Amino acid sequence: MLQGEEVSLEEILDAREERVYIQNELIKKYNLPILSFTMNIPGPVKTNEAIRKAFEYGKIKLLEKLEKNNTKVLELKQKNTKTGDELWIVADIKADDLKRIAVDIEEASFLGRIFDMDVIDVNFKKLSRNSFRKCLICDMQAQECGRSRRHSVEELQSKIEEILKTNIK
Repeated sequence: MLQGEEVSLEEILDAREERVYIQNELIKKYNLPILSFTMNIPGPVKTNEAIRKAFEYGKIKLLEKLEKNNTKVLELKQKNTKTGDELWIVADIKADDLKRIAVDIEEASFLGRIFDMDVIDVNFKKLSRNSFRKCLICDMQAQECGRSRRHSVEELQSKIEEILKTNIK
């Protein structure tokens, strides 16, 4: 199973609450959409060396894609804690275009399947993707598998370890 420091549910919920606070403050400050990037890691271990390397890879891809689209980044904020790595980007771009960039990165590689790139618009609404994400294990709709708990945390962690080993050097 995934190696690393375990975190409690309370720590995860506190981190989520702080993430929303930071998102809202950035939107208020700039009146622009933001991208919030975390890793989709089930279970009590949220980060380790391999997960952090994957996160940094995703961050680089995001910044490259924004630059390629001539998008000005107004603020970049990052936190690396035991509850997982988090990145917020305020960019001078329409929310829909930012979401399209995020989805492109998530769908570009197997590593992108464990990226969680949310776009929140100026009305504090999270944008949905146009297509459903596939489950890591069975290729069905990920949300459906998650809700029904079709796969165990151990199965999911094993698949994530496989993805990390195959894609992180």
